Amino acid sequence: MRLCELRQKEVINICTCRRLGFVSDVEFDCCSGCITAIVVPGMGRIWGIFGRCTEYVIPFGKIRKIGEDLILVEIREEDALLDCTPDGH
Repeated sequence: MRLCELRQKEVINICTCRRLGFVSDVEFDCCSGCITAIVVPGMGRIWGIFGRCTEYVIPFGKIRKIGEDLILVEIREEDALLDCTPDGH
């Protein structure tokens, strides 16, 4: 599967039944070439107009199913949520 195919799939957390969004990036191990995590942008500031300040970094082991249109993950959202602003605020 290519990254462009992953980016077209919506990520759903099966613990909360919440839509997290679409895959924006992946992390991978340079030595093995294997994907270690998928990255999904978090909620935007003020209706998403002024950019995003958080993202979900979801370990590949937390993916339960990859379907045609969806990726089902099983995570505690607060554990996967990462602040991506330079100063952490």
